[in-house]
Amino acid sequence: MSIDLSLCILTRQAKTLLRDCLRSIAEQTRRARYEIIVVDNDSRDGTREMLRDEFPNVRVIANDHNAGFTRASNQAIRASVGRYVVLLNNDTLILPDALDRLVEFADAHPDAGIVSPKVLNRDGTLQKQCRRSFATPWDLFCYFSGLMNAVPHSRLFGRYLLTYLDEDATHAVDAVSGSCMLIRRAVIEQIGLLDERFFAYQEDADFCFRAHQAGWHVYYYPGAQIIHYGGQGGSRVEPYRSIIEWHKSYFFYYRKNLARRYFFLFNWFYYLAMLLKLGVALVTNALRRDKYAGSKKP
Repeated sequence: MSIDLSLCILTRQAKTLLRDCLRSIAEQTRRARYEIIVVDNDSRDGTREMLRDEFPNVRVIANDHNAGFTRASNQAIRASVGRYVVLLNNDTLILPDALDRLVEFADAHPDAGIVSPKVLNRDGTLQKQCRRSFATPWDLFCYFSGLMNAVPHSRLFGRYLLTYLDEDATHAVDAVSGSCMLIRRAVIEQIGLLDERFFAYQEDADFCFRAHQAGWHVYYYPGAQIIHYGGQGGSRVEPYRSIIEWHKSYFFYYRKNLARRYFFLFNWFYYLAMLLKLGVALVTNALRRDKYAGSKKP
């Protein structure tokens, strides 16, 4: 019997979240034939015992160190056999028929190399990071300066999170979030695995960029929906390392994919701005009572 979906889940110190995620997959997936591969990055909270006792059908790859998101995800992808691979965060909940609908959409759209569902915050609002542009300097300036929120329906200012698009309509987009990203097997065979030079963060944007270069389309499909808590796994276990890795990853993503579009003096200015932003992020997090990396989801 062929497998439709290979669900690849990385986990680290998030036993309860992972349990809820796995239960939601079983409860809400009715038609798609799937396998689940969990890569554990050296959890010490009883995760492996929980998987052994409660989910014996889940394949577990146990690392004796924190291998990072990208390398661990590639471990799962290499072990997978499904027609589609789904990179799924451990702090997600699958809503009714979401995975079934992702498969049906991809089957109906052979040009779709990557598909993302509508990702919701815990309060049911759209998690805007689930559909994005290629994160050009202008797009990020509009995002961090507040211009995007001030004029959300503007194509000029709302490019980064595509706030001018209807959240309940299907769209071809530049990039989607790795919190739940369905990838056609043919895409992996053509462009390869995730780039392991990204320890964590931006590997999803980079993979989408490479898929576009190879001629595939990336779709945001709101007919399938999940909940993503966000920032509840590894970024809370090691918040300062997560902040540093995010900035390192964006720096590498920019140099790899975007820098050639700009004059070298602008690039040096932009690298300085990245460094200053890193400093601000570290200081700001030091002053927080609740430590986390990235934006806090409601």
